[in-house]
Amino acid sequence: MRRNMATRWVPACGAALAACLAGCGGGGKVTLDSKTGLDASAQAAGKRPAPLGEETAADKGAGGARCDASPSDREAIQYDTSGDTVADVRKVFLRLGIGDAARLVMICRESDLNGDGKKDVIRYYDDNGKSLREDSDRNFDDRIDMSTIYQDGKIVRKELDDNHDGKVDAKIYYDGGKPVRAERDLAGRSTPEAWRPDRWEYFEDGQLVRMGTDYDGDNRVDRWDKDSIFEAAAKAREEAAAGGADAEEEAEPANEGEEG
Repeated sequence: MRRNMATRWVPACGAALAACLAGCGGGGKVTLDSKTGLDASAQAAGKRPAPLGEETAADKGAGGARCDASPSDREAIQYDTSGDTVADVRKVFLRLGIGDAARLVMICRESDLNGDGKKDVIRYYDDNGKSLREDSDRNFDDRIDMSTIYQDGKIVRKELDDNHDGKVDAKIYYDGGKPVRAERDLAGRSTPEAWRPDRWEYFEDGQLVRMGTDYDGDNRVDRWDKDSIFEAAAKAREEAAAGGADAEEEAEPANEGEEG
């Protein structure tokens, strides 16, 4: 059963977004502080809720500058998606343009997936609303263990902490939404200053087909492994293509009839 973490989550939105609360599962009407976006009555009573956007940099997955809603050109909204009246999503919007050209662009989205009042997924967007990066805590241990990096809104790399020791131990590179190459640090030799993988993986159409492993840490592959089924299929395709080409070369055009 989810705990009621209302002291950590409160509905908060700017004037332009207040109407969204009704459609997004927001709670009852509250008076919000125009600067902090927090419940003014709670602050007057000496209670200061700590919603996701106000966790300190030392906290897991601190949202950083993109998730800061305090500047005058930003607005934030928090709402409940699970129906337990406790907000579990927070969005920060940037106001761009003036007059009829004014618009809101989402630049940060924070989500609490397991209902403990802490952010588990943070996605950052550029000023055009395209994804920049997403940080995730997959096992809810209060540590970010997967970061997804985007370019032009498309995924280009994932960095993972698969053994949950607080350090990156795998990097997966993408092209066209599919993995093409991966690097892994199995021995844990990497440092924040130097990435030292000891396994390299290569993909075809999203399928792992070849893998090289460095056992002694000299940055050289000591053993290569291949997907035998994929290799056999690739060889069969090559032989079939070669056979078709040979058949075309052997075929001769029909002789035209000679005039008498």
